[in-house]
Amino acid sequence: MKRLLSLLLISLLVCSARAAETVRPNILWLVCEDAGAGWFGCYGNKETKTPNIDALAKQGFRYTRVYSAAPVCAPCRSSLITGMNAVTLGTQAMRSRYDIPHAQVPYYPDLLRRAGYYAANHKKTDYNIGGRPDGQCWDSAGDAAWEQRKPGQPFFQVINFESSHESNAHGPVTSTRHSPADVTLAKYHPDDITIRQNYAKYYDALETMDGQVGAALQRLEKAGLAEETIVVFMSDHGGVMPRSKRFLYDSGTRTPFIVRIPEKWKSIWPATAPGSTVDRLVSFMDLPKTWLSLAGAEIPKTWPGSIFLGSAVEPAPAFAFSFRDRMDERFDMMRSARDGKFVYIKNYNPAIPWGQHLDYLWKMEATRAWEKAWQEKRTDATTGRFFEPKPSEELYDCEADPDNVVNLAAEPAHKATLEKLRTALREWQLRVRDTGLLPEAERTARAAAAHTTVYEMAQNPKLYDLPALLDAADLALAKSPENKPRLLSLLKSPDSGLRYWGAAGLVFLGPPDADSAAALQPLLDDPSSDVTAAAAWALLQSPAPEKARAAVTRLLKEHSPSALLVMNILDWTRTPAAPFAGALKPFLAATGPLAEYERRMSEFLLDIPTAEKPKKAKKQPRGQ
Repeated sequence: MKRLLSLLLISLLVCSARAAETVRPNILWLVCEDAGAGWFGCYGNKETKTPNIDALAKQGFRYTRVYSAAPVCAPCRSSLITGMNAVTLGTQAMRSRYDIPHAQVPYYPDLLRRAGYYAANHKKTDYNIGGRPDGQCWDSAGDAAWEQRKPGQPFFQVINFESSHESNAHGPVTSTRHSPADVTLAKYHPDDITIRQNYAKYYDALETMDGQVGAALQRLEKAGLAEETIVVFMSDHGGVMPRSKRFLYDSGTRTPFIVRIPEKWKSIWPATAPGSTVDRLVSFMDLPKTWLSLAGAEIPKTWPGSIFLGSAVEPAPAFAFSFRDRMDERFDMMRSARDGKFVYIKNYNPAIPWGQHLDYLWKMEATRAWEKAWQEKRTDATTGRFFEPKPSEELYDCEADPDNVVNLAAEPAHKATLEKLRTALREWQLRVRDTGLLPEAERTARAAAAHTTVYEMAQNPKLYDLPALLDAADLALAKSPENKPRLLSLLKSPDSGLRYWGAAGLVFLGPPDADSAAALQPLLDDPSSDVTAAAAWALLQSPAPEKARAAVTRLLKEHSPSALLVMNILDWTRTPAAPFAGALKPFLAATGPLAEYERRMSEFLLDIPTAEKPKKAKKQPRGQ
């Protein structure tokens, strides 16, 4: 009998041990908005007050090299929810809501729920994807999944904190708790009292957010679940003073990232003890795959990320990549590759400045003060560069130059690094099938013609010749007069994307000569409205712009899919808007997918003041 009892006891102990091994952690994911790593005390900022987040860093592990997929919310969240990069899906343009093949592309909460997790998200979604309600993938929009799950069911809870969002840096900047005199400005900002006050205002917003993080952690503790739950704190991207959010510098893409792991899962600690730092390079594309791995859930084979935490850790990637495309009403295209020390940025529209007037960004007092300082010539080569046209390539040493103001792209000593990162970026674009090499309206039109989504269209080499498009873009970005014959030959290509890059390349060379103008004229009636817009872009700067003006008027009156691009081109070329007023005014009351952004651009071009936007100051001619 004693022998039987002993065997039974041993059996129970073995079963209990096995059960303990299969217990899966709860995951609490705390996400603040628009706050780069450099704003937090645990990341070296001596002026901020974030005691709750700093304490979490001491209790957990602070990652030092974590980079968002995009420096703005909706395209970044599109990448996070699907585990696939938005440039692959065709959802990289801000608030575009293009469809994806949902039968082929699950959301990571779908897979968590399938694995038995209760998944809740409080409460921001903003996934930038059409064809499916954002909230459909979640069990709840509440902030306490542990109260709604089944007994013993593991939970995955997201809590979003909006108090650090860019909007909280808008409005009056006086009467702040933080002292404007005590803030340290980024090197690219001129020392202006209004900019200092705006920094102080944002420090106040961060302090509020930190208190909310502390309250969320207290709720978890009060529920008795802290020792059963992995806690993650991060931001959705960088920000928020001008030249951070929306841009691929460290200030726009490097985010805080802290993980607290209970003692019972000590075996998966990424370092020897809590309070340690982790220097592994982490991309946002690694996050969904890692969450599923921790949960023991199925991981789609199409996901490009690397598991960086848990029992199934994969080798660290050599590079992290980020993107930027249309932001609200403003077109631009940038891609970046970084290796932890250097960041390489490729600008696909070097004819325009970084600091295009974007309505939402210009609601910030600091942005308007910065522009005014530049207009009044109170800036220098570093603080005024934001309002000048960009180079095609940028390279920064992020350790020696954390503000990313010293461009090393032309330095012979850094040629090998430049070429390494340039090559890595192209290989990544080919691997993920970067859909951005076609202008936005053209890629949606091409997908519609094929009765498919942008994602599916771009997977088909017959419909999307990505290597040829990358080559054409590189030819254009070289800005070399020697390339003019090859650019002219692209204008005759049967591929609309190649015709677009041929015309854009001629724009980048400067005002067209007689040969270029003659070759561009037929494209003013091109079947692709984006190609017509690019040809008009070049010809508006020629000695005889009349036909280009007529083409612009036609595209606006027809409310072409490229109308918003055309409005941008009118600003880029400094073309007076008065002759186009009759074609622009209907957009002030237009409806449709881009109506809000078309209205903003129309107001800007027609110089219509609003309650929040006074009449524009006279524009200073930009440097060439």
